[in-house]
Amino acid sequence: MAKGNQKKLRGKPLTHSLLEHYQPIDGVVDEMVDASGNPRPVWQDFIEALEELGPEKLGQRFARADQYLRDAGVYYRVYDKAGANEREWPLAHVPLLIEEKEWADISAGLVQRADLFEEILADIYGSNRLIDKGILPAGLIAASPEYLRPVVGVRPASGHFLHMLAFELGRGPDGRWWVLGDRTQAPSGAGFALENRVATTRALSDIYGEMHVHRLAGFFRRFRDALIGMAKVSGGRVAILTPGPLNETYYEHAYIARYLGIMLLEGEDLTVSGGRLMVRTVSGLKPVGVLWRRLDAAFADPLELRPDSQIGTPGLVEAIRRGAVSAVNALGSGLLETRALQSFLPRIARELRDEELLLPSVATWWCGQESERRHVLANFDRMVVGPALSTRLAFEDDDSTRLGSTMSDEERAELVARIERDGGSFVGQEAVTLSTTPVYIGGWLEPRPASLRVYLARTPEGWTVMPGGFARIGFSLDPTAIAMQRGGQAADVWVVSDRQVERETLLPQEHDSFTRTMPGSLPSRAAENLTWLGRYIERSEDTVRILRAYHVRLAETSDPEMPLLADVRDYLEPFGIDVDSAIPLGLISTLDSAVYSAGQIRDRFSPDGWLALKDLSKTIHQFATTVAPGDDATRAMTVILRKLAGFSGLLHENMYRFTGWRFLEIGRRLERGIQIARTLACLTRTGAPDGALDMMLEIGDSVMTHRRQYPVQAGRRTVIDLLALDPLNPRSILFQLERLKAEIGLLPTVGGEGHMSPAAKEILQLNTAIAVMEPSDMTANALDDLAGEIGGLYNSLAKAYFG
Repeated sequence: MAKGNQKKLRGKPLTHSLLEHYQPIDGVVDEMVDASGNPRPVWQDFIEALEELGPEKLGQRFARADQYLRDAGVYYRVYDKAGANEREWPLAHVPLLIEEKEWADISAGLVQRADLFEEILADIYGSNRLIDKGILPAGLIAASPEYLRPVVGVRPASGHFLHMLAFELGRGPDGRWWVLGDRTQAPSGAGFALENRVATTRALSDIYGEMHVHRLAGFFRRFRDALIGMAKVSGGRVAILTPGPLNETYYEHAYIARYLGIMLLEGEDLTVSGGRLMVRTVSGLKPVGVLWRRLDAAFADPLELRPDSQIGTPGLVEAIRRGAVSAVNALGSGLLETRALQSFLPRIARELRDEELLLPSVATWWCGQESERRHVLANFDRMVVGPALSTRLAFEDDDSTRLGSTMSDEERAELVARIERDGGSFVGQEAVTLSTTPVYIGGWLEPRPASLRVYLARTPEGWTVMPGGFARIGFSLDPTAIAMQRGGQAADVWVVSDRQVERETLLPQEHDSFTRTMPGSLPSRAAENLTWLGRYIERSEDTVRILRAYHVRLAETSDPEMPLLADVRDYLEPFGIDVDSAIPLGLISTLDSAVYSAGQIRDRFSPDGWLALKDLSKTIHQFATTVAPGDDATRAMTVILRKLAGFSGLLHENMYRFTGWRFLEIGRRLERGIQIARTLACLTRTGAPDGALDMMLEIGDSVMTHRRQYPVQAGRRTVIDLLALDPLNPRSILFQLERLKAEIGLLPTVGGEGHMSPAAKEILQLNTAIAVMEPSDMTANALDDLAGEIGGLYNSLAKAYFG
C-alpha cells in the first residue's frame, strides 16, 4: 500500500495502519500484498486482526513469544572469528501465510522430487544406468566427497534410501516456486519449526484459533510411528545420532528426541557387536534397529569413512551392510545436495520417470560441459558462480560463491580463467530474486526477502509433507542475509484452509493400543552425566553452606585470622576454594561443570529444569563481579542456596522414577555423604577451635533439629550422632548410606538375575558397619576414611555401568 493511503477496518477509519508505510519492491513478488498494494485474500483477515490489536498490544504479544523462547532455552550455535557462541533463536514474529490450494501444488512437486531422488540414489549406488547412458558424468559423481564407495551396492534394510527430506524453496518474480536447494544428508530445522509454531501461537493465539491453520503434530506422529515400525522388523530400538552439544543445531536434536520419546545418542554410545549395532546401556548392550542420524555420513564410521572422525562409531558401515540397522537417511545420500547435480535433474526426471519436474530447480549450468560453460561465461554478470561440488545454498556460501556483476575486473578475469582451465569445478546459477514477506519493525510492517524450508517424511503410506515448515527471513533486503549464520530470522509458516482442519496431536487415539516402555534402556553416558550432575549440584550446595557460615562470622568479627575462620580457610584451600574471593572461582567452576553435565543430556531435561539451572549459573556469575566478602557475601550465598534448592526440588519432584533418576539420586547421596564426613572430620576433631560444633550444625542445616533432639548444649558426641548416625536426619551420613543402599539395589542387574553387584555388596557392608557404630567410634581419621570409602562406591558403579 502506497505511503499515505488511508485504510478502513470493518467500517472504522484507522489512526495507525500497519501497511501505511509498506512499500513492495518493484519487480519482486510480495507474499502479503499484490501489485496494487492490496492484501492478498489469505492475508486479509490476518492483517485486520493485527491492526485491531494496535502497536502497543502487538509489542506486548511479540515480547511474550520471545520470553517463551528464552524460558524454553531455544538457541542455535553461531561460528565466527570469536569461536562458537550460543544465540537466542531469532524469531520473526509475523508468520508466512500460504493458501491450502497453493500448498497442495507445492506438496505434489516435492513428493515427485522425493520419489525421483530415491530412484537416483538407488541407481548411483546400484546399477549405474544414468552414468552408463551418459546422463550423469562419472567424473562429477566420483569427485564428490559425498559419494561413499564403501556403501556402493548396499541395499538399505528398510528398502529405502531416503526417509526424511527438506527442500529450500524461493518464489521468483514470475510468481512460481523454485527449489533453491535439497537437504538429503541430515535435514535440520524440523524441531525449530515446532518451536516457531509454539512461540507464534503464544503471541497470536486468538488469531490462530480463528484461522483454519493446519497443525504440525500429525506429521511428527506419522513419522515417529514409521520409525518404530521399522525398528520392530529388526527387533531393535529407534535412536537419534547427534554429533554432540557443540553442533549448531544440537538444541533441536535434544528437543526432537524429547518430543518423540526417542533415545538421543552420540557415536561413543554405540558399538558394533556380532555385526549388530548396539547401544551401551546400564542394562548391558541393547540392539538399535533404526538410527536417525543428524551428523554427516562421512563422520559416521572412522574405520571405513573418515579416519579422523571422533564422533562416529567404528563398524557402523558393516552393520548397515549386513542389514542389521536402517540409517535415516542412508549413508551417501548427501550426494544429492551437490549443487552441480541440479543441472541434470530435468533430464534425469524424463529418463527415470518420463516426467517433467513440477517444481524446477533454480537454473543451473555445470561448467564441465562445453556449451554450458560458454553460456555461463557469456552471461557472467547475471550468474552466481561457485564450486560445483558444494552442498551449500548459494546465499549461504562464503566468498567462494560470487555474483558476477559484483566482482572487480581483476576478480572477474581471474575467475573466468579458472573456469576455462577447470570448468568441471564450477557451476553457474541464475541469481536468485526472492519474494518478500512482512516483518514487524518498530510498529510497522516492512518487506524482507524470504525462503521456505519444507519437510517430507516417509511413512508406510508414502511421503507425508509437513503442512508448514519454517521461513528464513532476511534482516535486510540483501538476499544473502536470510542465512541464520548471517543474522537471518525464522518465521512460522501457516497453511491456511477455507474450512475447518483436523486438530491433530501427538497423542494416541482412544482406540489405539499402547505399550509402557520399561526402564532400563538408559545409555551409559547419560547415566554417568546424571550421576555427575547430582554430584556437582550437591558439591556446590555444600560449598555454599560452608561459605555462608564463614562470611556470617567474618561479618561479625571482621577478623579473618580468627582460629575458626582460619581452620575453614585451610579446609577449603585443597579443594580450590579461595575464601578471600566472595564468590570463589572453585565454586563457579563446580556449577559450570553441573551445567556442562546437564548439557550433555538435554533430551532428558525438562525446560523448567534447564531454565532453573541456567538462571542459577547466571546468578552466580553476576555475583562474582559485584559481591564483597562479609555480610554482602552472606546474602549472596543465601540467594544461591535458595536457587540450588529450587533446582534440586524441580528434579526431585518432577523426574519420573526411572533408572536415570536413580543415578542422579545416587550422585547426590554419594557427594552429600562424602562432604558431610569430610566436614565433620575437620570441625569435630580434637582441638577444633571454639564455635566449630555450632558451625557444623549450621552447615548441616540441623540447628533446630539438634535443639529438639538433645536437651543439652551441642557437644562432639551429639553433633556426630545427629550428622553421622541418625537414620532419620536427611543430612546425616547414615541417611545417605540408607538411600544409596536402596537405589543401588534397584539398578539393573549386571551379571545375571540373582547376582548382587559389587557396588551393592559394598554399600550393604558399609551401611551395616556404620549403623552399629557409636559416636565415640567416629574419630577424625575414621570420618576421613569413611569419606574415602563412600567415594570408592563411585568407582564400583563406574566399572559396572559406565564402561
